[in-house]
Amino acid sequence: MLKRFKTDERGLAAMEFALITPVMMLLYYGTAELTIGMMAEQRASHAASVVADLAAQESTLNTARMTDIFSVGAAILKPFPTASLKLRVTDVKADNMGVPKVVWSRAQGLSQLSTGAASGFPAGLLAAGDAVIMAEVEYTYDSPIHQALPNALTFHEKFYLRPRRSAEVTWDAG
Repeated sequence: MLKRFKTDERGLAAMEFALITPVMMLLYYGTAELTIGMMAEQRASHAASVVADLAAQESTLNTARMTDIFSVGAAILKPFPTASLKLRVTDVKADNMGVPKVVWSRAQGLSQLSTGAASGFPAGLLAAGDAVIMAEVEYTYDSPIHQALPNALTFHEKFYLRPRRSAEVTWDAG
């Protein structure tokens, strides 16, 4: 009886399938989840780029135009949820000594930078009198599957673009 049981191979394929299926499912869902996370990071980066580009194309910005620019940034993130999307656009200008200073800043979800010295600004990016638009995006991606990415990931992106139509993009408060 034992000899016959030892040599019987019926059901061997089903047993192998039962053993390998959980591993294959974990690999499949893990790969899908990581790919979706990478897509979310790329969209957040693209949103920062587009927001900076739209702001740099203006010679003067106001609240209504900035709201439109922030809306475009949120639209780029679709189909991902935009509730955790935070945006900031800042005009930075170097003084006569080449020290970067914040001229104005507007944000959605983030705090506005106060005018004055720009901390953490890349050294050597601006020459004396030059201006740049800095767009920042912060996006928290929370995977719906929670297998390979059990915790939410927060992406931070910054883009720096020189104004295109004028030496500096000014803020129209009126």
